[in-house]
Amino acid sequence: MSFSKDFLWGAASAAAQIEGAWDEDGKCPSIWDVAGKHIKNGQDCHTACDHYHRYKEDVALMKEMGLKSYRFSISWPRIMPEKGKVNPKGIEFYKSLVAELKAAGIEPLVTLYHWDMPLWADREGGWKSTKIIEYYLEYVKVVVEALSGDVRYWMTVNEPQVFIMSAYVIGNFAPFEHAVFSYKNCLRHMLLAHGKAVRLIRETAKQKPIIGLAMAATTYIPDSEDEVGLRDAAQKSFESAVGEGSNGLYCDPIALGKASKMLRRKLSAEDLKTISEPIDFIGVNVYQPSNGMINKKGYDTSTLPKTMMGWVIDGRCLYWTIRQYYERYHLPIMVTENGMANPDTVGADGKVHDDIRVKFLDDFLSGLRRAVDEGIPVLGYQHWSIMDNFEWCEGYGPRFGLIHVDYKTQKRTIKDSGRHYAEIIRTNGENLY
Repeated sequence: MSFSKDFLWGAASAAAQIEGAWDEDGKCPSIWDVAGKHIKNGQDCHTACDHYHRYKEDVALMKEMGLKSYRFSISWPRIMPEKGKVNPKGIEFYKSLVAELKAAGIEPLVTLYHWDMPLWADREGGWKSTKIIEYYLEYVKVVVEALSGDVRYWMTVNEPQVFIMSAYVIGNFAPFEHAVFSYKNCLRHMLLAHGKAVRLIRETAKQKPIIGLAMAATTYIPDSEDEVGLRDAAQKSFESAVGEGSNGLYCDPIALGKASKMLRRKLSAEDLKTISEPIDFIGVNVYQPSNGMINKKGYDTSTLPKTMMGWVIDGRCLYWTIRQYYERYHLPIMVTENGMANPDTVGADGKVHDDIRVKFLDDFLSGLRRAVDEGIPVLGYQHWSIMDNFEWCEGYGPRFGLIHVDYKTQKRTIKDSGRHYAEIIRTNGENLY
């Protein structure tokens, strides 16, 4: 089986990481705009890639690379800079971006929440407060009303494991809190906001929507492909608390309508009914296997390459993530993020020779190819990221992009990996065989 003719080859970004224009045209600050001392080298996301002003240039580069889709997020602070107030210029920007994408033949994939909560909402308690559900739904309604005539694909949230666990328990992501005792409340509010948003989108979209969410999919690679090995790896992937939390803790209530032991007293039967509002796909963000995160006995990482952020490069994890998620939830899969950080530079010839990312693509996409060959319904692949950008607390050191960005001049340069990916798209993945 080969890739379908409508397979969504694309790339991804997030508003806070590329847009800039942090205080222009009516936008209010987000929790990342005021992160200050938490960002390396005193950097901030106030300008980032200046995509807000350069989106037409960026879409032209996407078209040059042959992208079939583009996953981006909406800036909540740009749409609703105050409680109950809608910003027309924010809506105008995203309508213009979507129109530019459609004109270029690129399918827009919209993420509604990619971590940049408005500062005003955070000051009212953020995800700790039940009020956040109402605020989020008000925002979602505005965006769906504005964009659903041209947007079919919607993701309610990105990596809830990160913006709940890392932001409110570990405290290493905005808003940098250690509200351990509020963890279950945050999780419940997020789950209910997701479920209610799915229902809202389904009821109000101007065309039939395709709805999912993007999970931080930490996955174990099995020691063997016999029955025991497969069962052991899947169980650990969904029930072991690795990384930002187990996959099952966050996704089982959504996709199965079931709560883990940890949440059974927190989620009522009515809650679970709301949370498990039917979705159309599950997005998986895949960077490294869980085995590599904890250096599991029998999994030798000493000979494996690593990214500049120390993440193990083992392309098998993409296949196993897709397979394990599909076998557990029986929903189509979208690879919503997959990529690597590298200290890329423009050479004397004016090009960016990122051979390690070229090899990364071939390594991971061989796993994608295997999943498709086995008949698993994979809707698309969104490489992280379309361009170098603001990497949260790491600032601008790690470069994930297929396009190099000179942050001083904002000059864009398609890297060798971007050209390589363009050829994969041109052949619809046939050159992966």
